Amino acid sequence: MDRGPSLLAMAKQHGWLLFFILLIGILALGLYVARQQFYSSGDDFGYYLGLVGALMMLSLLLFPLRKRIRFMQNWGRLPNWFRIHMMLGITGPLLILFHSNFRFGSINAGVALFSMLLVAGSGIMGRFVYTKIHHGLYGRSANLKEIKAHFIAQSEDVKTKFHFAPHVEQWMHEFEAYALNDALPILARTWRFFSIGFKAEWMHRKSMQEITQLLSQRAQTQRWDEIKYARRLASADKMAMAYLKEAQAVAQFATYERIFALWHVLHIPLVYMLVLSSIFHVVAVHMY
Repeated sequence: MDRGPSLLAMAKQHGWLLFFILLIGILALGLYVARQQFYSSGDDFGYYLGLVGALMMLSLLLFPLRKRIRFMQNWGRLPNWFRIHMMLGITGPLLILFHSNFRFGSINAGVALFSMLLVAGSGIMGRFVYTKIHHGLYGRSANLKEIKAHFIAQSEDVKTKFHFAPHVEQWMHEFEAYALNDALPILARTWRFFSIGFKAEWMHRKSMQEITQLLSQRAQTQRWDEIKYARRLASADKMAMAYLKEAQAVAQFATYERIFALWHVLHIPLVYMLVLSSIFHVVAVHMY
C-alpha cells in the first residue's frame, strides 16, 4: 500500500540523479545507433527525425510569446505551458541528435547542432536554478523574507525537540548563524554558496551520530522496543535534514536569484542564434 508514495518521494528526492542516469542511457543508445548506422540524416527516417525535432525547438518560442503578448495570456495556464516547454526543450534536441547520428557533418550542420546543444544545456541549467527560487518547479516565485520567516519558525521547533541533545542544539545554532549572516564579505559569501551543501551534509552526519548515541541510551533506560527506537531515530533524522536543507536554501537564495537573472539575459541570445543557424542549415540542405 505504501510503495507508491515511497517511490514518488524517492523520485522527488533523487530527481536530478535519475535524470542524468536516463540521459546517459539515451546517449549510450545514440552512440550505438551512430556506430551501427541504421540510417543516415539524409534518408526519409533521418530527415523526419530532424524535421520533428526542429519543429519542437521552434515551438519553444511560443512560451515567451505566451507570457508577453496580451491576447495569448488567456491561452491556458502558464504552469502547463512551462511543462510543455520543458518537455519539448529536451525531446527536440534528442531527436535532432539522433537525426544527425551524433555527428557534426558539414560546417553549417555543426554550427546548428552546437547552438542547439548550448540552448538545451542552458535550459537544463535554468530549470535547476528556477527550482531554487520558486515554490516547486511550477509554483509561484519565492522571496528571501518569506523563506527566512519560515526557516526561523521551523528552527525554534527543531531546537525544542532536540533539547535532549545540547551539543546538537549548539551545532544547529552555529550553523543557523552562519547561514543567516548577511555581513560576510563577498569572497566569504561566494565560498559559503559553494560549500554550505557539504557543510550541511557533514553537520547532519555529526548530529546523527550524537543523536543515535543518546537515543540508544534512552532506549535502554526506558526499555523502548526496536520499533519505537527506530521511529524516534527516523523522526530526528528527518527533522535534522529538513532543518539543514532549509538553512542552506536561505544562504543560497540571493545568489540563485542573481544567477537566474544573468541566465535569463544570456539564454535569449542563444535561442536567436539557434533559430538563425537552424534556418541556414535547413536552407542549405534543401538548396544543395
